[in-house]
Amino acid sequence: MSIVDTAKQAAQGLVQSAMEKLVPLAPDSWIPGGVPDPLIARKHGLIGTPVSRLDGALKVKGTAKFAAEFRFDDMVYAALAFATIPRGRIAAIDSAAAEAAPGVVLVMTHRNAPRMKTPPVFGSAPNAVGPADLPIFQDDRVHWNGQPVACVLAETQEQADHAAALLRFTYAEEPSTTTLAGAKANGIEQGMFFGQPLRNDIGDAEAALAAATVKVDHQYRTPRHNHNPIEPHAATIAWVGDELVIHDASQMVTQQAGTIGEVFGVEEGKVRLTSPYVGGGFGSKGLWDHQVIGAAAAKLAGRPVRVTLSREGVYRTVGGRTLTEQRVAIGAQADGTFDAIIHTGLSVMTAHNNMPEPFILGTRCTYAAPHIALKVEVAKMNMLANTFMRAPGEAVGTFALEAAIDELATKLGIDPVELRIHNEPEKDPVNGLPFSSRNIVTAWRQGAERFGWSGRDATPGVRREGEWLIGTGCATGTYPYYRMPGAEARITLTRDGDTVRASVEVAAAEMGMGTSTTTAIVAAERLGLPMAQIDVGYGDSAIPGAIMAGGSQQTAAIGAAVIAAHNALVAELLTLAGNDSPLAGLSPDEVGSEGGGLAKRDDPARRESYASILARAQRDSVSVTKAGSPPLELMHWSMHSHSALFCEVRVNAVTGELRVSRFLGSFDCGRILNPRTAASQFRGGIIMGLGMALMEETQFDERNGRIMNPSLAEYHVPVHLDVPEIDVIWTDIPDPHTPMGAHGIGEIGITGVAAAVANAVWHATGKRVRDLPITLDKLL
Repeated sequence: MSIVDTAKQAAQGLVQSAMEKLVPLAPDSWIPGGVPDPLIARKHGLIGTPVSRLDGALKVKGTAKFAAEFRFDDMVYAALAFATIPRGRIAAIDSAAAEAAPGVVLVMTHRNAPRMKTPPVFGSAPNAVGPADLPIFQDDRVHWNGQPVACVLAETQEQADHAAALLRFTYAEEPSTTTLAGAKANGIEQGMFFGQPLRNDIGDAEAALAAATVKVDHQYRTPRHNHNPIEPHAATIAWVGDELVIHDASQMVTQQAGTIGEVFGVEEGKVRLTSPYVGGGFGSKGLWDHQVIGAAAAKLAGRPVRVTLSREGVYRTVGGRTLTEQRVAIGAQADGTFDAIIHTGLSVMTAHNNMPEPFILGTRCTYAAPHIALKVEVAKMNMLANTFMRAPGEAVGTFALEAAIDELATKLGIDPVELRIHNEPEKDPVNGLPFSSRNIVTAWRQGAERFGWSGRDATPGVRREGEWLIGTGCATGTYPYYRMPGAEARITLTRDGDTVRASVEVAAAEMGMGTSTTTAIVAAERLGLPMAQIDVGYGDSAIPGAIMAGGSQQTAAIGAAVIAAHNALVAELLTLAGNDSPLAGLSPDEVGSEGGGLAKRDDPARRESYASILARAQRDSVSVTKAGSPPLELMHWSMHSHSALFCEVRVNAVTGELRVSRFLGSFDCGRILNPRTAASQFRGGIIMGLGMALMEETQFDERNGRIMNPSLAEYHVPVHLDVPEIDVIWTDIPDPHTPMGAHGIGEIGITGVAAAVANAVWHATGKRVRDLPITLDKLL
């Protein structure tokens, strides 16, 4: 990262630290969520009922347009060529054969690309979402093996792909760091995450560990992981006059439009980015080189461009999860009470962004101990920049922590469920904040009963059916509640006679998790209208505000913005209602929405319909836009989703083959808004966790820094036969301090899953696997 970006993040960290000292001292009533959302008390409406996704029929019929399905007149197709060295210069390019190939319109490299600014790197400013602080096609430098170095435009995709294969590059290679040993030798630094050090020290954990009656102290390793959404990354791009139009697959619509505008020097509002449907994101669907290259090529050629990454192109261009080496040491008394928790280790990243794997995040809040030492250090390599991947930090960190908990339970002779419950904290162990809501013990009790945990024999290797050894294991999962600033909502009521429709617009993204459906449910409840009279707009940078689909925070961000907009709408409608209304003289705080209109909260007889208010005011519509409150609740309470996970595995004693035969997730995530889409989210996260546990591993060639398995033929992910029937249940206890009482659920599903599998494998075989993935060679 540049010195300027580093300084910005440091300044942001100082402001954050100051706020974290002041906000906890404020009265609850001053904090967003200090007064519970009225929808929490509403138990018999749409919230909590199963609703099918509104976009489901469109996707089944094929009428939902994804990024690579938009068309412009006179459009051409792009293909990228990728560098084959980890560091150095492009010494020569032979493009003659490519330029002469059939259908070729343009070959663009650093030699003829338009002049562009470097994308501002993620975290350096509120709307900055650049993948790294590297210029794109502006010089002859190569920074990683797989970096795009040329773009071919042709009349068809096949012609572009063929021509790209004809390009020949000569490189002047320079010394690089592509081995883990070399990265360590170059020096290890303190890891940072959003401007703050990944380090916590409470008491003297090493001394407490040394004095503990019972202890475990082991190393755990997780490999690199690559993103594999069903929809590969793509964008359809056109310059219309001095405006740039991009149809993209994006989790960060508004922010990405702003960042691309900065790259091309286009003023705010003249980049229009739409992303109505995204075929899976998981942290990967952001700004990468291909969108910038596509826009530059469209500008140079004077024609619209569709740029679609091949599956290999995704591996070369789009970052993933980096490797970790983690030490977890726990010291306990004979009754299982923890004296010390140590969770430290190493992550690897590039020098060009600041995205280590923050694996200690979950450990900060999960268990009580008087002595805690947490630290992430980083070493740097010449490689593709890392990025977010479902539950960054927690997914791999809970593997190490929860495997160590299981090992300690075995040493103590205590049931692993009871050991976890015994060490439940009364307040956040690291920052001392009260929990806004924490019902993980309820989740453990309900899950254990449903799974049949009480009948488990603690001795490993005793259950067997023929060649198959059978074992069960458990683990805790955790993921924080987030609500990022910047969210706005626009609510428009439109009258047609006695009927009113509501349009709710939020600059959010829909990746298939049901965001638009949940937004419609919440809006209908908030406005007191049937869901059939609600229209939801999203996925368009023209909509006010900025909401990122990441960190499991989009529902909270949307909810807070819709609360603010609804409050503003009530005030506006009261003004329009005037003195002739039954509502005359009431303040907005006294009025709520009910039955297609406004009513006094404690006297519903005082009411007037929306249609009546608008008709008397001689208005066909009324519209308000409002931003959600600053997310100060995050500094006032410790806020998290939780899970209790139970797994049964079968291991073939002859071949080492491993099958997960049963899995149950018991979740504590506040109020569940839509059980149908929530169950899908939980199961999807668990399946991704099974992939992490059993097969996912990016093969990185340390000789040259090249990913060796850049396809789904060689990078294995779970298929139907790898996945058992997955049972999911939840506490459904609202958090009184969040919009609708809900927590995020997109990432909690994956956390803890790998540990539950590893612990079940130990119970089946007596073998501890501390190095993911758990492949059969480790079990023979």
